[in-house]
Amino acid sequence: MTRTKILIFSLVAFLAVSCGDSRTRLTKTQAKNLPFQKLLDSIYAKNPEAVGILAHIEAPNKKISWSGAAGFSDKETKTPLKPNDPALVASNVKTYMSAAILRLVEMGKFGLNDPIERLISPETSKLYIEEGYDLKSITVAHLLSHTSGIFDYVNAKEFFANLKADPNYHWTRESQLKLALTGGDPLAAPGEGFAYADSNYLLLGEILERFTRKPFYTSIRELVNYEKHGLDCTWFAMLEDKPARANKRAHQYAGAYNLNSYEMSLTFDLYGAGGIVATAEDLAKFCQYLFEGKLFDDPKTIDLIYTKIETKAEVDPKYYLGIMEGDVNGMKSYGHGGFWGSAVQYIPELNASISVFILERDHNKLRKDVLDGIAAKL
Repeated sequence: MTRTKILIFSLVAFLAVSCGDSRTRLTKTQAKNLPFQKLLDSIYAKNPEAVGILAHIEAPNKKISWSGAAGFSDKETKTPLKPNDPALVASNVKTYMSAAILRLVEMGKFGLNDPIERLISPETSKLYIEEGYDLKSITVAHLLSHTSGIFDYVNAKEFFANLKADPNYHWTRESQLKLALTGGDPLAAPGEGFAYADSNYLLLGEILERFTRKPFYTSIRELVNYEKHGLDCTWFAMLEDKPARANKRAHQYAGAYNLNSYEMSLTFDLYGAGGIVATAEDLAKFCQYLFEGKLFDDPKTIDLIYTKIETKAEVDPKYYLGIMEGDVNGMKSYGHGGFWGSAVQYIPELNASISVFILERDHNKLRKDVLDGIAAKL
């Protein structure tokens, strides 16, 4: 038998042994992870219009740290979606912002109940006072909990009209904050009502910059300490360079708005209310470390995030400081969701965090299916 034939015969024999019945040769970790991937595949098979699904489980008590994917990262090229492909987390950024603000509170820079009049920039403060806002009564906690009564620029009719007419329009934080003033009147007195508003978090970005003397995105990176916690596939789109080890960002779609995240300026959601790109793993790990208190010098600082502003709202929004209370498979959870079909939830009963991205946000109801399905298997 020639050398070449011997090599071929050896290779075939190896493949026959290693692949003949791979299920019996799975490691314990692989066997544990198999049902999670089957769940994603099953949900995607029934909902291919979702384009792609990403998920990560961080469950230290069960020794599980697993990422999975189903579908495509680009519906035009049909590029297979990989578990470590990053995507825009959208409003999940509000939890990062909350963590950074709480770090400054922990450091004694200011208090949650301090009025924002002298915390934001003098220029912005002047504009808001002139438009009738009582900045002596609006506190940091009001901004974090969406109970400030500040009108949201996103709800100004000009915002989506502009977005539709010119998706590549370059927004600035200043132009969005001014639109919040010209687009509508104050919604309520501070603390009296709940009104979800990105404007609150743009103002928090100003506070970060004034107390750290650095750009808000750098402040978040350093206060949350991405490097220490291994969050090396997390960055602000356009404002920070893509990490060398990170894959290309997945495409995300909003069919109802005819939007493709690659065919528009990401400045429409960039300045503290959105803008971060992360893998499902980084998002889930951030959430897990946050609720375990690991992002703070004093682990008990995390207790502040559950601060609740009692308002006159008829329906309890169950929103705290950059997080909202939810339900995952019948268990209480805490986390956030985002415009582009992202969500992350921490489940205290399991001491586990689950993140999920649905790349076509028109099908973001599938987030619940993924979260419930994974939690049931945990």
